[in-house]
Amino acid sequence: MADFILALDQGTTSSRAILYDTAARPVEVAQKEFRQIFPQPGWVEHDAEEIWAAQREVMLQLLNRLQGKGTVAGIGITNQRETTVIWHRKTGKPIYHAIVWQDRRTASYCEELKKAGHENLITQKTGLLLDAYFSATKIKWLLDNVAGARKQAENGELAFGTIDSWLVWNLTGGQQHLTDVTNASRTMIYNIHTLQWDDELLDLFDIPASLLPGVRSSSEIYGNAHITDNRAIPIAGIAGDQQAALLGQMCIDNEMAKCTYGTGCFLVMNTGATPVPSTHKLLTTIAWQINNQVTYALEGSVFMGGALIQWLRDGLELFDHAADSEKHATAVEDNGGIVFVPALTGLGAPHWDASARGSVFGITRGTTKGHIARAALESIAFQVNDVLTTMAKDTGKPVHALRVDGGATANNLLMQFQADISNIPVSRPRNLETTALGAAFLAGLATGLWDMETLKTQWQEDREFTSTIDEKARNQYQQRWQKAIDRTKGWLD
Repeated sequence: MADFILALDQGTTSSRAILYDTAARPVEVAQKEFRQIFPQPGWVEHDAEEIWAAQREVMLQLLNRLQGKGTVAGIGITNQRETTVIWHRKTGKPIYHAIVWQDRRTASYCEELKKAGHENLITQKTGLLLDAYFSATKIKWLLDNVAGARKQAENGELAFGTIDSWLVWNLTGGQQHLTDVTNASRTMIYNIHTLQWDDELLDLFDIPASLLPGVRSSSEIYGNAHITDNRAIPIAGIAGDQQAALLGQMCIDNEMAKCTYGTGCFLVMNTGATPVPSTHKLLTTIAWQINNQVTYALEGSVFMGGALIQWLRDGLELFDHAADSEKHATAVEDNGGIVFVPALTGLGAPHWDASARGSVFGITRGTTKGHIARAALESIAFQVNDVLTTMAKDTGKPVHALRVDGGATANNLLMQFQADISNIPVSRPRNLETTALGAAFLAGLATGLWDMETLKTQWQEDREFTSTIDEKARNQYQQRWQKAIDRTKGWLD
């Protein structure tokens, strides 16, 4: 019997590989960052070949460390979602940089489609809102703006994929062009009810069907990764990062919710076998498909989470290390009256305002970088709370507890403020890397290394945060935040 599962966690700022033993404990980790490319304001790109090189490098690091210590049962892949790559089928070379999920270049086109009355159709079929966040308009932009791309696509010479597809293509030497239902559900051209690419939407966005990958379940053997000439490992699990984290948090029952504090913040609630349509601008999406059973979820996406702290570090140079944000924030007693609205790439759920821009309100001569750091951390919690409140409206039931993960959850100040402003228990697990863990679970299930009952025992709590403020203080915080949000919207004409 195999001894390990290898998880490939391809994120927005880095590629990681984590090796898990049969008890689902991480035993080896490797990580490598890659460039963030900003050609114009609001544009965000990655070099897809650089992503693959980084992912391959960290994967090989772990496999080399493993030599003589055991074998790998399978590979699980989790990835930044919506990020769009189109490449040549013959050469495997991308036609352009990957357009990242944060990119806003197609926002005006989305507004044109809304004015033409197409949003309801898109939402009914995909569960998504009509927004530049998703893959469809990115695909259209590439076909319309890269010389010769549309003709090549119509001739069947090109392949589209989200990052999971790009990795599978490279891992299998171009033998497999596929994705799973979770990533397909984020493209805005996949019907989450019929579980098919939707011809009507392909016509709307003028996307040739020949571009598209095959769609598979989240946990099955897709093919072999050819690591070396004499070593092949089954690729056995695929899920977008937030769905993988939902599984890694063991939110496998209806109405269980988690929030991942990564580059963005993503709150996801398991809604079971039935998709729950949102009337408050949340997304209805697929959580996973395991053993032919589809599980759905509600999701709210906040664009600026850890990316805000990264910007304070790199853009404003307020501190040298992201972890220093907590040190500066705790050096002051409060936020000094500062409210930070981090709409650096617009506002996500539940506001969905692409024209909003980042703003800091309440600055005085007494304002310090500690106040700004604290207000920035608080803004992350405020955004998550907006989604929690909206989710309760959609389901008709308040969220009673929140499981949290991601690098920023190590920040106790942020977690405590989240519990304070949301007035619910916030549970942090011992293993914060639940995204990679969820990918490992999917691969372990497909290869027979684990079953679901075994996996239920893996989630263990590190600490629970509960509210320490009264309702009056909570309302004052919330009123000031709402005032700032209202003044930030519609900044760009």
